[in-house]
Amino acid sequence: METIEWGSLPFGYFKTDYNVRCYYRDGKWGELEITSSEYVTMHMAATCLHYGQEAFEGMKAFRGKDGKIRIFRWEENAKRINRSADGIMMAKVPDELFEQAVMTVLKMNLKFVPPYGTGASLYFRPLLIGTGPQVGVKPATEYMFMVFVGPVGPYFKEGFKPVCVQLLRDFDRAAPQGTGHIKVGGNYAASLYPAARAKEEGCSTVLFLDAKEKKYIDEAGPANFFGIKGNTYVTPESHTILPSITNKSLQVLAKEMGMNVEVRRVPVEELAEFDEVGACGTAAIISPIKKIHDRETGKMYEYCANGSAGPISTKLYNKLRAIQYGEEPDPHGWCTIVE
Repeated sequence: METIEWGSLPFGYFKTDYNVRCYYRDGKWGELEITSSEYVTMHMAATCLHYGQEAFEGMKAFRGKDGKIRIFRWEENAKRINRSADGIMMAKVPDELFEQAVMTVLKMNLKFVPPYGTGASLYFRPLLIGTGPQVGVKPATEYMFMVFVGPVGPYFKEGFKPVCVQLLRDFDRAAPQGTGHIKVGGNYAASLYPAARAKEEGCSTVLFLDAKEKKYIDEAGPANFFGIKGNTYVTPESHTILPSITNKSLQVLAKEMGMNVEVRRVPVEELAEFDEVGACGTAAIISPIKKIHDRETGKMYEYCANGSAGPISTKLYNKLRAIQYGEEPDPHGWCTIVE
């Protein structure tokens, strides 16, 4: 543990001591199991391997200024994984099992919670997969739910610094009436190639348009998009957008700052009207955007004239981080204090 450079951690996999698992068989969930194995053994005809019966979540715990550990809004992650389970016909995870798994894996790996002030956090990956064998295209009858954790740094190496994003039209993240609104692996697989191409062409991530008309802003890579126009916080509304827990939290904070909040369709042309834009999600909270390059037309939308994130994005980012680290009150009860 003495060799971990907490302030230099990447956002990636980090081996810890234990993970937890639970199996759904014969129509019911079994007992939670603790293991030190990093591997999963399953049938070669498991539905997660053949038909994409897989859903996951991402959430974090923070070592606060007072030394206590705070888990941020795990209840919302529990709700969302069950919306995903409904969407692809998997067994739902009871809230009490989700909570037990999260608390157990945290307590078994307490030494991996990064110290306060390092900018790092403990990342949780709840995972639900179909393990029962099927050759026909139909749901499994057996499932596994597991949670593993690891300390992580910022998603972007730049941290809270403005990034360049590529707007594209030749790829879709999800179909108009498909699975874009739930957190399943297929949505992310569809984004891998365009994201890699954007990085090769000098951008940090991509900005997808709606798959049907190619007129409206959709997801910003693996995160939600938002824009600031005057005193208004604007974020897209679409069936193909994953409801971000971070975005929901930022909307609450924006209202408390006296801002208007609009959740609506956002025409691509409106990018020219925003004072600030950003991507938001669990991994980075907010990634401010300095440039959006339209790959097809060559048009460039530019923000952050002084090279820094805009004042409202900065205020929202600092406010949410302060709540997560226990530096400011948590009036909405978003954080569960563990110790």
